[in-house]
Amino acid sequence: MIDIMMLLQAMTEQEAMVEVARNTNALLGAGIGLGLAIIGAGIGLGRIGGQTAEAIARQPEAGAEIRGAALLIAILLEGATIIALVFALLFKLV
Repeated sequence: MIDIMMLLQAMTEQEAMVEVARNTNALLGAGIGLGLAIIGAGIGLGRIGGQTAEAIARQPEAGAEIRGAALLIAILLEGATIIALVFALLFKLV
């Protein structure tokens, strides 16, 4: 009887270790995913700003149109970054 109880306790401890490993992997994946999303957004916004400044310098008369298009692209990029943040937090909680 005692051997069966010890076996059940060992199985429960093993299941607990597996659950901790899954939680650790989920946190690691969420952190890496969020970091990559933030780095990608930073690079993208930097390129948008630089290319916008260059385009306006080449054609100052089209500055308003260029600025509007760049702003639209930047807003879409920020939206994708926020979605990545939400997914990373959801993976962390699940």
